[in-house]
Amino acid sequence: MSVRISVITICYNNLAELISTCVSVDSQEMPTFEHWIIDGSGTGDIRNYLETHVQPSYRKWLCEKDQGIADAFNKGVLRATGDVINMLNSADTYYNNGVLKSVSAEFEMNPGLMWLHGKYQLQRRGVWVTIGKLFEAGKLYRGMRSLSHQSMFIRSELHKRHGLYDLTLKNAMDYDFVCRIAKERFIFLDQPLVVFAPGGVTDTNYLRSLKETKEVYKKHFGGSGRLNLWQIRLKFLHYILQSPVGGALYKLKVWLKLENA
Repeated sequence: MSVRISVITICYNNLAELISTCVSVDSQEMPTFEHWIIDGSGTGDIRNYLETHVQPSYRKWLCEKDQGIADAFNKGVLRATGDVINMLNSADTYYNNGVLKSVSAEFEMNPGLMWLHGKYQLQRRGVWVTIGKLFEAGKLYRGMRSLSHQSMFIRSELHKRHGLYDLTLKNAMDYDFVCRIAKERFIFLDQPLVVFAPGGVTDTNYLRSLKETKEVYKKHFGGSGRLNLWQIRLKFLHYILQSPVGGALYKLKVWLKLENA
């Protein structure tokens, strides 16, 4: 029997982006066990669409106000009944139609596996790149440097052991959860799993996200000189990347195939 995968998609006033995510889920060779849509919109557009258009039997939804991203995540987690959970936010899509089949096979072959992650595709300075590499717990001071939340598939039982997402966090709730499960058994799939939509909360609030990440790290592991130096490096690169020179240098980096370095 295939591993049952629950896909959770949170959304807010972005019907067109949600539809693109649903199309990606529905195109999978191996159908998902369930697809929960957690809609915190202030309008009824998404609810109306879901109720007036024929949906697959595995699609379920909850349309009500929430307290933010972490709260929306938790509503999905608490309702998911599958063995494995994947957070695929609205606008994000799977890299191809074989992703769920590949992920399910890995969990079937590795009964003790608690989570996995893979590469992901995203846009930087107008250039699409594929990045992501093996997660290293010893480098958590670098934040979500080697993985993205959307590329993570986790056993649902990890939430029973390590809790839900922290409602006090606005941007780093996924990083906080990674810190908690860092010692659990995992594997890295050296292949793209998701396409990360540009303009997400972390992108648009980058500096605030850095600050919150630092606070989370200190909560779990205490202060660190490496953490401080890494944060300075990231802030410097952030400002440089916004400039024409930075954009040109990044394109050169991609041309040299160093975007994943």
